[in-house]
Amino acid sequence: MAVKVLVVDDSGFFRRRVAEILSADPNIQVVGTATNGREAIDQALALKPDVITMDYEMPMMDGITAVRTIMQRCPTPVLMFSSLTHEGARVTLDALDAGAVDYLPKNFEDISRNPEKIRQMLCEKIHTISRSNRRLGSFAQAPVHSHAPGSTTSAHLHPAPAPARPSAAPAHSAPAAPSASSPTPKRRSYKLVAIGTSTGGPVALQRVLTQLPANFPAPIVLIQHMPAAFTKAFAERLDKLCRISVKEAADGDLLRPGLALLAPGGKQMMVDGRGAVKILPGDERLNYKPCVDITFGSAARSYNDKVLAVVLTGMGADGREGARMLKQAGSQVWAQDEASCVIYGMPMAIVKANLADAVYGLDDIGRHLAEAVI
Repeated sequence: MAVKVLVVDDSGFFRRRVAEILSADPNIQVVGTATNGREAIDQALALKPDVITMDYEMPMMDGITAVRTIMQRCPTPVLMFSSLTHEGARVTLDALDAGAVDYLPKNFEDISRNPEKIRQMLCEKIHTISRSNRRLGSFAQAPVHSHAPGSTTSAHLHPAPAPARPSAAPAHSAPAAPSASSPTPKRRSYKLVAIGTSTGGPVALQRVLTQLPANFPAPIVLIQHMPAAFTKAFAERLDKLCRISVKEAADGDLLRPGLALLAPGGKQMMVDGRGAVKILPGDERLNYKPCVDITFGSAARSYNDKVLAVVLTGMGADGREGARMLKQAGSQVWAQDEASCVIYGMPMAIVKANLADAVYGLDDIGRHLAEAVI
């Protein structure tokens, strides 16, 4: 059955272009278009699309307000279009907080000069997020406030934990995951906590990191699939929301307890045994820049059995081979459970390869980190 898509944008040219690209895929059907947020809400209620593509800046009602309302009234996976700028990053992160699943640059040429690659990437995104947990209507909204002392950051809206699944099978096929009620982890000393994620990761990382105390006893490295223009804004956002400190990693930064270093977009991040971070140019042969496997692998070589790795929501299998190296070195690996993932791809790859020492729901991961790491 074709994936039904609603295209929302106030630019007639962009609406037509997106509709043409999507309609060329026989497994995608553009069922309607809208020119502003209010129309988007009405069309979403009337047409019940499987996926909505959404612009941010529109007359009558902006895209973030529309996404928030749609998530309350008829939860539907939303793909945001954004500009690759610092302001575009801020707006996109707000949209993800409101409930959007993923994003793409609005200027397709920012992705590739190859029209076929643009078509393939957009259609793949549509197919993937159509199978996300947003389809099940399981993400209600609940406010989460900044934990940083003196912060003036306003409350952000986060999806609540997913309730039990409806009786219908989920759209994606996956092997049965281990129970999310893995036993409480044993307390032990780690030299590094490494967290890798992709689609759904910005909100998931906020949910995990805001549960950690300011005196968290281990250094943290974060690998989030994200464009170069976005990672600085995302690190700044996390730093305002969290008790721990968060910054975009720079070459030569030193690991220290209570500090999370976010891998810069478009590059690769490695750690060495002296407690320093190395930032390397993104290798064009690699699909992901930053790549979870590369950071995990360097952690395995540098810290052997003293690493706790966590793989959160995301499409694909990045992190699996790095996790394998960590396991061979004696380190621990946790995976997010299927029910709380936006996309159960990366954690599923860990589970299927029998690399997960524990499987936890999203809201348990931060709490267990705070309790287990000494």
